[in-house]
Amino acid sequence: MASNVNPTVRRRRLGQELRRLREAKGMTAEEVADRLLVSQSKISRLENGRRSISQRDVRDLCGVYEVEDQRVVDSLMEMARDSRQQGWWHTFGDIPYSVYIGLESAAQSLRVYEPQLVTGLLQTRAYAEALVHGALPETSAAEIDKRVNVRMRRQERVTEEANPLRLWVVLDEAALHRVVGSRLVMREQLEHLIEMCQLPHVTVQVLPFEAGAHPGLNGQYAILEFADASDSSVVYLEGVTSDLYLEKAPDVQKYAVMYEHLRAQSLSVEHSREFIAKAAKNFAD
Repeated sequence: MASNVNPTVRRRRLGQELRRLREAKGMTAEEVADRLLVSQSKISRLENGRRSISQRDVRDLCGVYEVEDQRVVDSLMEMARDSRQQGWWHTFGDIPYSVYIGLESAAQSLRVYEPQLVTGLLQTRAYAEALVHGALPETSAAEIDKRVNVRMRRQERVTEEANPLRLWVVLDEAALHRVVGSRLVMREQLEHLIEMCQLPHVTVQVLPFEAGAHPGLNGQYAILEFADASDSSVVYLEGVTSDLYLEKAPDVQKYAVMYEHLRAQSLSVEHSREFIAKAAKNFAD
């Protein structure tokens, strides 16, 4: 059964258990690092699930924490082994946001605010290709193709029948007017967006310019939630050279409240569809 668990989620759960053991022992990450002759950042990365955890790491940490119950040690060792399995995204080679993809693949629901672009899970291939080419002008054709293929593969979480991702998107009006690729590409993209809105588990609301100042002015973010209560929600903030993941309850709650304000200031679902349809017709001229 363990082999079916997303390796990214498995790594997070193991990291949480290791943090719990450290705190129960009354030790700081710095003290543990000193005992093992490693950097404090390594301990932090192991605990937050951002770094692969080896069975040797688990053995050494259990030794420091004086874990006497061999069943606990064996369970943690098994989690470490399972966490090192590869997800589907690893077949594409080096992906800069592989941690996020792992979380997204395991999430039950996703709330996204997009201020400039159509969110990746709802993009057409032509839009995605034009977007990656424009955002990364020095990227090779092969790399662009790889990134687009990964994006298309990610979209299967939205369209799968058994357990589709519950997706809620607040889209700034700017995303409907910014010409990515060409007017034809934009028209097809907006028509695709309307089509995806018909799915019962996909909701798109447009935040119009007339809404004025709003809580999302600082930029794009996403809130990922999971079916298992032991997996805490995550706020994802995409960066140019590195990404930020917020998991502390007060941080997640703050962004969740911000999202509710964004939804309240947005057009209704029905009016949003009409708004998108009108924008699509403008690109047909």
